[in-house]
Amino acid sequence: MSLVGFLFKDVKLLGLSIPFHKTFEEVNLRFYVRYKEQGEWKRGTVFISEIVPKAAISFVANTLYKEHYSTMPMRHNWSQRNDQQVIGYDWKLKKEWQHLSVKASASAREIPVGHFNEFITEHYWGYNKVNDKKTTEYEVTHPRWQDYEVLDYTIKADFGKLYGEAFSFLSNTEPNNVLLAEGSAITVEGKRTIVN
Repeated sequence: MSLVGFLFKDVKLLGLSIPFHKTFEEVNLRFYVRYKEQGEWKRGTVFISEIVPKAAISFVANTLYKEHYSTMPMRHNWSQRNDQQVIGYDWKLKKEWQHLSVKASASAREIPVGHFNEFITEHYWGYNKVNDKKTTEYEVTHPRWQDYEVLDYTIKADFGKLYGEAFSFLSNTEPNNVLLAEGSAITVEGKRTIVN
């Protein structure tokens, strides 16, 4: 399970730029799955919940894709000084700002094949449960990413209030791994329905 923050830039919906919705933050909680099709494993992601600052984005994602988006005030901070950088994302839940940030080196590096960070970054399918019989699948394309050496991190999040009491234990859990990856342009291809 991962808590992930990132910044969308120059977003287009069906090839069109939507005014005031081209650049925005997102923080999501996700877990990872595999789906075997025609003898090959597809590595995928399932989103538990996604936070964005624009209500229209939540409406489209929840209505068209049956995702689990919520809208909250958000902000981000990207700063670099000498050989270090700090990347942070904040979201406001019920008048309280919550926070996710990392301090990392400024130089990107290749992620070795088989490394844990490769497992996290190299997923190219998204899955979403519609009901007990149907799951939707969509393909996400992007080049292989690089990462940075993480020097420190901060997580200030009330997981119980954000995601429900079943996730409250995460507020007092140390992560097994923290990474900062260099993102890229991505595409989200059309979805299809898998019938169980």
